[in-house]
Amino acid sequence: MRITEAARVLGTSARMLRYRESLGLLPLLRPPGGRARPRPAHRQFTERDLDAVALGLAIERRYDISPAALAFGLKVMTDPAARSQVAELGRRTGRIGSPVTRALDFEQERALRLLGLGPAGGAAARGGAPGADSGSPAPGARPGHSSGSRSTARTAGSVASAPAARYRSGSR
Repeated sequence: MRITEAARVLGTSARMLRYRESLGLLPLLRPPGGRARPRPAHRQFTERDLDAVALGLAIERRYDISPAALAFGLKVMTDPAARSQVAELGRRTGRIGSPVTRALDFEQERALRLLGLGPAGGAAARGGAPGADSGSPAPGARPGHSSGSRSTARTAGSVASAPAARYRSGSR
């Protein structure tokens, strides 16, 4: 179908569809058979094109963003340089944690779950052994060592804590 009919079906204007096309929010034109041909005088909208535009409109409404913002989001997802720069901005503004911090948090939570000390699978959550919250050292804990998150992560064989353990022991 032609642009005016597509605009009517989608509840928008032909001008807005052209704008969306200029932003890269419409599927690329692919000639039948894959051969390079001159661009047709009038774009014919397929059901696939209408579905893509409708999805874009729904995303814009749901997140209250403009077509330009949606186009930038696609650019960030497809352009590695843009992605890394936006991620760096997120880290500098505190909206995204550093990858190392996120990895250590994941490893700590995993170790706590495996030991049954985490919130989801802890002894207290399962109505576990009496004295689990008594503050006494964990079974097998070495005297003089805290049972904090770092030693717990090492106990569980955390890959992320291995470099720190080598550094403390002096074997670099």
